[in-house]
Amino acid sequence: MQTFHHPRYAAVCRRTALALALGMSLAGTAMAQSNASGVIFGRSAEAGSTIHIENLDTGLARDISVDADGRYRAASLPVGRYKVTVQKDGKTLETRDNVQVALGGGVDVSFTGAAAAGNAQTLEGIQVIGNALPAIDVSAVDSRTVLTSDQLQKLPLARNVTAAALLAPGVVAGDSRYGNVASFGGSSASENQYYINGYAVTNALTGLGFTSLPYDAIDQQQIYTGGYGAEYGRSTGGVINVVTKRGGNTWKGGVGMYVIPQYFRDSPRSIYRDNGQLYQYRADNKTSSMQYTGYVSGPLIKDKLFLYAAGDFTRSTGHTVAPITTPQKTNDVSKATKWLAKIDWNITDNHLLELTGLSDKTNIDRQVYRYDYKTLQATDYLGSDKTKNFDSGPGSQPGGDVYIGKYTGYITDSLTVNALYGRSKTEHVRNLSYASNPNCPWILDSRQGSGVGAPIVGCGLVNGTVLGKGAQDKTHGWRLDVEYRLGDHDLRAGVDNQTLESTAGNIYEGGYRWVYRNAGPVTGRPDIVPPPGTPYVAEKRLFQTGAAVKVEQEAQFIEDRWQVSDRWLAYIGLRNEQFKNLNGSGEVYVKQRHQLAPRLGVTWDVFGDSSFKVYANAGRYHLAIPSNVAIRGASASNYYSEYYTYTGVGANGAPTGLTQLGSRSYLNGENGTTPDPRSVAAQNIKAYYQDEYILGFDKTINSSWTFGAKATLRKLKSSIDDFCDSRPFEKYAARNNIDISNARIAGCYLFNPGETTSILVDTTGKGNFVPFKLTKEDFTTPAGVTFPELKRKYYSLDLYLEHQFSQQWYGRVDYTFSRSYGNSEGQLKSDIGQLDPSVTQDWDAPEIMQFTNGPLPNDRKHQLKAYGYFQATKEWLFGANLALASGRPKNCIGFDPVDAIHYGASYFECNFDPSPRGSKGRLPWTWSLDLNAEYRPTWAGENQPLAFTANVFNVFSKKEQLAIIEVGESSISSVTHKPVRSVDYLRPVAFQQPRYFQFGVRYDFSL
Repeated sequence: MQTFHHPRYAAVCRRTALALALGMSLAGTAMAQSNASGVIFGRSAEAGSTIHIENLDTGLARDISVDADGRYRAASLPVGRYKVTVQKDGKTLETRDNVQVALGGGVDVSFTGAAAAGNAQTLEGIQVIGNALPAIDVSAVDSRTVLTSDQLQKLPLARNVTAAALLAPGVVAGDSRYGNVASFGGSSASENQYYINGYAVTNALTGLGFTSLPYDAIDQQQIYTGGYGAEYGRSTGGVINVVTKRGGNTWKGGVGMYVIPQYFRDSPRSIYRDNGQLYQYRADNKTSSMQYTGYVSGPLIKDKLFLYAAGDFTRSTGHTVAPITTPQKTNDVSKATKWLAKIDWNITDNHLLELTGLSDKTNIDRQVYRYDYKTLQATDYLGSDKTKNFDSGPGSQPGGDVYIGKYTGYITDSLTVNALYGRSKTEHVRNLSYASNPNCPWILDSRQGSGVGAPIVGCGLVNGTVLGKGAQDKTHGWRLDVEYRLGDHDLRAGVDNQTLESTAGNIYEGGYRWVYRNAGPVTGRPDIVPPPGTPYVAEKRLFQTGAAVKVEQEAQFIEDRWQVSDRWLAYIGLRNEQFKNLNGSGEVYVKQRHQLAPRLGVTWDVFGDSSFKVYANAGRYHLAIPSNVAIRGASASNYYSEYYTYTGVGANGAPTGLTQLGSRSYLNGENGTTPDPRSVAAQNIKAYYQDEYILGFDKTINSSWTFGAKATLRKLKSSIDDFCDSRPFEKYAARNNIDISNARIAGCYLFNPGETTSILVDTTGKGNFVPFKLTKEDFTTPAGVTFPELKRKYYSLDLYLEHQFSQQWYGRVDYTFSRSYGNSEGQLKSDIGQLDPSVTQDWDAPEIMQFTNGPLPNDRKHQLKAYGYFQATKEWLFGANLALASGRPKNCIGFDPVDAIHYGASYFECNFDPSPRGSKGRLPWTWSLDLNAEYRPTWAGENQPLAFTANVFNVFSKKEQLAIIEVGESSISSVTHKPVRSVDYLRPVAFQQPRYFQFGVRYDFSL
């Protein structure tokens, strides 16, 4: 995109046609670049000429010789503004100023030789924003959106990375129970990778979310939605790649303040059950926040050593009223501190060193009170809940400290070396302080019916799981890649290694969870027989996990971008992944090697002038088993259930006068012992991987307008989850005359769903391991139910129309038609908001996979996104962002008459009848319009350093449902022996965030 700044619109517009004509005069060559830099390439008609490239902010300069074909390229350039000059015999022939190098992209700066005829020109105002300049990048075979800091300031966006990522086509918000994360192309929200300055900062434990940074420190944000090259791996969703700002030869600074006032927020919708009963009063669940920002940048040594430092300091306050099942009110104070410092050292023009340090810390103090739903008032003080880098739910904001070092060496014009090392550490802390009774177990009252009366409540502060002591995540990694240009081939090879370490664990608050239920049959538990006339029973559950685990990830890649001709470019890449997962005892329980991921792509510059590009690519993408799997699946954990009758309820909500019914049942076989690492996973288990195919085109209409279309097909070819059913072993043993009366059969095993599986079983309990080669027949139940083939498919058609910034405005419209369907979402299970990546309840037994084929939770059949901004005058700018999407599918999940694994209402059945996935319709369409305005008064100074901003999000305060409770049944009737409909079925879980305002002021200055 060409950006024209006031007051020189007219002057620059007169140069537009000439700039585009020269920029697109010849087909560009292929580019290769690292994930934290960009490329300038092109042609020169002057044989024997030299291209001089100089960074306008830091003075970094490179001289590149033009080859025999008239081509040149400068790879691995730091993003920023450059001046490009063609020189011959010591004379300057042509110059281009303000050439903006975009992250991960190539800028075609070609010279026609007009200067040789005495017509030398200096072309100004050429700048790349988003995917522009040339308006079509014929060197790219991938699908990406690049947003600059300029765009991030001018568009009405919440000040976070995910809000910007949601502008990209095919990207939707993940289930709210997973936090502020996104789903790319139908994948689950844990399948993405996040980078800052080339280092992966993805959540080390679950893959959900990432370590963040000050918003104003973002220079460019790159969102890959498909087709990315062999340098990227460990992702079957998307890639978000951020490069930060850096210092230059001018000292600059700035301060800002942004406020979101509580009193300008519209009230969120309260939640009602389907029968009209108030479930959660939310009218007062509002927050306000104040954010202070600042930055400074400049030269420590001119042209050599530069500093950039920035910080965000945010204080938020609010109130939250919990549901009637846990009637509490909390007064919340959150303090978030983010800072970043970056040193750039141009040792010479051929050797660059970058050092980055950043920190992301959040401390939350919740003061907890009991809440009276009759008076809608807080009453007794219960205590405090204080956390550090722990969001008490999905952990999608892990926080932490990150340090990165990167070296770039331009060894020759044709040889470039990049080396990077990084490490991170974050500590997670949760401290509970009770006002009176410290013995407060988790209490849940699930009794239903007219005679239930007031709900039973406890004195707990969390009413859930509590984080174990010493929780932390650590990563360290390095990568090395070498680029070499050989004729028409841009070759690149590299190594990419990272180790993830996590110490984590949870336990129920107060040690136990008590669930009060209607008395009646318990599926799969014939030993639970309440005495006649017993109205209710209490289930006691204990859950305790904790381990220090590790994942070692290694990869090697090689790629060739081959300029087949002036109009055809081919990309050929191969990535080789290796994954190793270690349990809490430091033993390897899964090892996967030689996971080959080919990547192929081609572009056709149809007319040879970068005005019409047709492209296609195909690739395979792998994903490692996340660290959290080892916490429960490969390390010691304890999870059991016991049923009791009771005669009373204590002050802490726990039942009294207990009489046990039946025996203790260990769920998933978690009985407190460490599984033998040889028996945790299937032998030769394949990695989680997906294949993707893309075909598309981009076409310019004129110098301002571009349109295009893209078709995408994704197919998950191999998944990893666990099954928790002993019947296949019993069937195999009977068929092969194997005595397993003393065998140690673990509760759950990792395997590739839908495939033949070989599991080592200790048949004697004394270390005598025998391979059980379980076939589809072994996984078939006596009723004839068997596992289906794994299925997750996504296809889409993306259409876009884009107006480059000219005539004072920029705009883009994207429409996406897509389908995401199958029997597995992937690593997560948004149907119930389950937070156990790669060990969900899917695939735990054949019955649980019946009737599961259908539209998946991240399926949004129609999406429309439109955004842009208008520079109305020199002082006033206005922006808008419209998002429209069809609703997600609805389901009814209930009981299965067999329930061999004792999961209760967890099956795609209701009333013991099939209830296929997606058969209950869809949630409503959602749409939201965000607006912003910026005022830069001329009276504040020549460069208008002072800016006043106002944003209004969700202008019309739409509050449609985003997620609901899809478990439709609560118990089995002791009279009819049929399932009883749950009063919470279809109860909303999340709505659109209602209208709110953000006001800001910032001042930028130069010294």
